[in-house]
Amino acid sequence: MAIVRVQREDFDPGKEADALARGRTGVGAVVSFVGHCRDEGGSLAALELEHYPGMAEEEIARAAAEAEARWPLLGAIIIHRYGRIAPGERIVLVAVAAEHRGAAFAAAEMLMDYLKTRAPFWKRAMRADGSVEGWIESEKDDERSAARWKSAG
Repeated sequence: MAIVRVQREDFDPGKEADALARGRTGVGAVVSFVGHCRDEGGSLAALELEHYPGMAEEEIARAAAEAEARWPLLGAIIIHRYGRIAPGERIVLVAVAAEHRGAAFAAAEMLMDYLKTRAPFWKRAMRADGSVEGWIESEKDDERSAARWKSAG
């Protein structure tokens, strides 16, 4: 069963990924992805991320259960931050443990595509000039990446 955390505070990706393998002798691979806030060429002061408490965790857990049904995973952790996140700070961690790397890579990629397109988070840019943009939609490339998991197995 995956661990899902939605939190304001930062996380240690190495510590979290190491915990997936600790005490599990069948783990042959841990694949992780850490997403950071970009500065967009110096124009971004911060991202503001909001979520619906309870619902966000449930929806992410549902995606993790889908990944666990598709691939023989031995563990997963998904951490997504909310609040004000400055350029260079970590936003998200997806780490997946499996006996073999193929399952771990595929599951981590599917989970990240899910987070970019379907997870109930709202994001807006706070610009260095003091302006605040409206809520940002997922990008077309993200939507195309996520679409392949609808029929993939």
